Amino acid sequence: MAETILFFALVISAGGLIAAILMQSRGSGLGATFGGGDASTYRSRRGVEARLYQMTIVLAVVFVAVSMLVYIASL
Repeated sequence: MAETILFFALVISAGGLIAAILMQSRGSGLGATFGGGDASTYRSRRGVEARLYQMTIVLAVVFVAVSMLVYIASL
């Protein structure tokens, strides 16, 4: 029973994490990595973008924690 609940929690946290990552803005893209674009400009996150970034971090931590719990429960 507990393994089933943990499995569903893992699926929900994975789906939320994927959605949060895909909703974030892409920024300047891969071109800035190789010297193209205006990569020297500092831009801070504000409002919804900041909350989405924080939610992504929280979901990543939850996903890792639930993954470890699933592993421990399967032993």
